[in-house]
Amino acid sequence: MIEVTRGCSEQQIDAFQARQWPIWSCDASTFPWQYDQRERCLLLEGDVTVTPENGEPVRFGAGDFVEFSAGLRCTWQVHQAVKKHYCFG
Repeated sequence: MIEVTRGCSEQQIDAFQARQWPIWSCDASTFPWQYDQRERCLLLEGDVTVTPENGEPVRFGAGDFVEFSAGLRCTWQVHQAVKKHYCFG
């Protein structure tokens, strides 16, 4: 499952303390990925489509808060370089 909160508010960001999470970045590319545990992330920059195995593509970008469920197998297509705060677990 991929859950996207578009244009996450500062109040939500503060509640998660997301700006204290580590930062990950990636240039435009396409790659397979599997989530061994839940990931939550706040996109600071970029434009991405993530397509779950046997599922519909989900597109999101800068300002969005995204949660990926544990066990998800998918393909990331990074259209514009991504920079995000992230937290596993």
